[in-house]
Amino acid sequence: MFMEERKAQILEYLHHMTRASVHDLSQQFNVSDSTIRRDLKELEETDNIKRTHGGAIPLQPVSFEASIGDRKKDYIAEKQAIARKAVEFINPGDAILLDSGTTTYELVKELKSFSNLSIVTNSISIMQELADIPGLDVMLLGGNLRRETSALVGPFAEQSLNMIRIDKAFIGTNGLDLKEGIITTPNLTEARIKRMMITNSRHTILMTDHSKIGKVNFAKVANLSEIDFCIVDHQVPDHFGEDMNRYDLNLHIVNI
Repeated sequence: MFMEERKAQILEYLHHMTRASVHDLSQQFNVSDSTIRRDLKELEETDNIKRTHGGAIPLQPVSFEASIGDRKKDYIAEKQAIARKAVEFINPGDAILLDSGTTTYELVKELKSFSNLSIVTNSISIMQELADIPGLDVMLLGGNLRRETSALVGPFAEQSLNMIRIDKAFIGTNGLDLKEGIITTPNLTEARIKRMMITNSRHTILMTDHSKIGKVNFAKVANLSEIDFCIVDHQVPDHFGEDMNRYDLNLHIVNI
């Protein structure tokens, strides 16, 4: 098989599988790991893929957004490890905010031992999970439903949020760009409500798995310098910790 033919088939394979390791690709195409790494490097240089730790993912348009149902299946172990760390930031009596997202969704499962918390969320999915936990004071923001993320957004949600102040906001993201030092999401109205959550909270904890690192979406949420803590799993790119030091936040890298 010629090199260009193999690269085209690698790209087709990645779009079908959504991600693949170097080892997977070398077996699939019966070539060495070094050959695959060279192919991936060239595909990345032409903006067709994004190399990750040990593999690659296809690049998506900046406005692309997978459904929340699809995203719940991805990186479950990583999200659970991040949630176990995040719960350490919560104290009895806190007023906390849970952003709509699949990583913050995992945090709900860690709250069953609490009985004295005020919890605000704009997520229908998270609200349904919280309903099964007795002893928690729960508030659902009003607003327009975005079915893609099960989130309530828009003027009513923003008005509700402006009436309260939060101790700690737990925020997810679709993209974390180290070069520009920003977090992003595909939708402008969702970016706006996330930003207001950050503004109206004393402390912001960003929860993200490694797959979001290096991705840039359509709408900017905030600068990394506006985030107080970031929790991420250990499968981050080389020098990630070094790069994050520029943004004056507390970084926590957790093992799975």
